[in-house]
Parts: sequence; C-alpha cells; structure tokens
Amino acid sequence: MSSRFNGTTVSVRGGTGPQVRGRARRFAAAGLTVVLGSRSADRAAGTAAEPGPSARGATNAEAAAAGDLVIVAVPWNGHRELLVSLRDELAGKVVVDCVNPLGFDAQGAFARPVAEGSAAQQAAGVLPNSTVVAAFHHVSAVLLEDPAVTSVDTDVLVLGDVREATDLVQDLASLIPGVRGVYGGRLRNAHQVEALTANPISMNRRHKSHAGVRLTDV
Repeated sequence: MSSRFNGTTVSVRGGTGPQVRGRARRFAAAGLTVVLGSRSADRAAGTAAEPGPSARGATNAEAAAAGDLVIVAVPWNGHRELLVSLRDELAGKVVVDCVNPLGFDAQGAFARPVAEGSAAQQAAGVLPNSTVVAAFHHVSAVLLEDPAVTSVDTDVLVLGDVREATDLVQDLASLIPGVRGVYGGRLRNAHQVEALTANPISMNRRHKSHAGVRLTDV
C-alpha cells in the first residue's frame, strides 16, 4: 500500500448492498481501515464482519464523521436526501461519488436526466464545504465481492476540479489489484461517465459477463 494511505480511514456510504460489501472487502484487503455506514448500525456491523477486523459498521453520520475519504454508493433516489443529512459531517472531506442516475424498464437500463447535470454535480452543490470527486462507476460489484477474484480487470475514470483530490482517488482505485485510476476530466463531464454505466449493464446482461472499461494509449 502507498505510504500516502498510512492511517487512512475510508468510509463507504450506501447501506449493506453488494457495491458496499465489495468495496469494503477490497479496501480492507489493501490495508485500509474501513467504516461501513448504514441507517442500521447493526446491519452495517454484520456486513463489516466479512472483510475482517480492519472494517467496522456504524450509522450513516458516524461513518461520515470517521472517514478521511468518504465513498457514496447509494441508490439514486436517496442520493440528495442522504447528502443533505450529512452536510456537516462531510465538511472538509474528499467525497467520492459513485452514484449512477439510472432507470430500468422492460428494455433495460437507461440514463435519467439530472437537473444539476450529474449525480456528482448534485453532490457538489449539496456539499459546498466538501471536495467532490466522481469515480468507481463501472466496477462490477460481483467481481469486487468475490474473494476468488484476485484481479479486477478494469480502469476507473476519476473526475473532479481539484487536482490533489483526483490524484488521491486515482491512487485509491489502484490499491485494488488489476484496477487503474485514470483522470477523466472536470466534474462537469461526470454525466457522460455516469450515463455510460447503462451500456456495460446491457452488455453484461446479454453476455452473462462482468465487463468493465479499459482505456488505450494512456
């Protein structure tokens, strides 16, 4: 693990679903202290037991306050409400928004319009005293969660307006074996990355796969 993460606590916000469990497993395996946040501290504690002793569960507010880096991986319909409730706890922190504003119907996944432009821009508007970075949109929860998968073959596009924060999140992504963090532009371009998630979902359903995204010549 890079020395820049010595003593770092990563908080993963988003209940106890597979995206949260997978990220917790991978970051705990990389040597980070991980705090999982949920509305139910007991449920979060049960989920945190799987990655091992370096992970623990807490309420949403406790997890947000504990994290040096806070990852937001909640369903889109609860995104704004959660962030508003944690505005004070998240002040001064780097907040990594992974949320994809998607809908699903009989034809599959599709991108939903967002008044602010993207989930990440909505987060930045709600959290004026935090530094918001968009990342981790296309990483398969199935692969992250499976302990038999030793390398997750994908790139993570990292978008934001503060260079130090995007560099930090790129390095965080690269702690997961097989993953490479790649700068993807300013936060204003996050809507394209969030919407793209509908395409790998459709491909994976068709091919019964867990495809990610790889970039060439970078």
